[in-house]
Amino acid sequence: MVAVARPSTEVRAMRREDLDAVVAIEHASYDFPWSAGIFRDCLQAGHNCWVIVHEGAIAGYGILSVAAGEAHVLNVCIGNDHRGLGYGRRMMRRLVDLARWYGAERIFLEVRPSNPVAHALYASMGFIEIGRRPAYYPAKGGREEAIVMALEMHIAD
Repeated sequence: MVAVARPSTEVRAMRREDLDAVVAIEHASYDFPWSAGIFRDCLQAGHNCWVIVHEGAIAGYGILSVAAGEAHVLNVCIGNDHRGLGYGRRMMRRLVDLARWYGAERIFLEVRPSNPVAHALYASMGFIEIGRRPAYYPAKGGREEAIVMALEMHIAD
């Protein structure tokens, strides 16, 4: 019998010392990224900030705000080298579980129409489109609308 080592991957709370890696992923992924200050503010405000760590390196992150019976996914991103491995779904499951634990009745998020992979992930998890926000995101050559999606917690399992 041969023992096969499995890669070490964990989802854990984001720490201040993770911010450089988180910001690097954000800047490599988006034309209009969040600043380091926004991430620091999320940590300081007590939002649920989580990272996926693969083999000791930050592979992605997710940030969830919960208040008044509702949750809002503020940001989820998986680094380019770790996409397609199920980490986005794993992070979203963590955020849904946290929302449920905090007693949220529904979870909201926005997604760019130009991001069909994320849109498909959210839809596969039970999120449904409930509206659009015109000119929500900055984009090259102007602004891009946001698709607003929601998940009713009594439906999610």
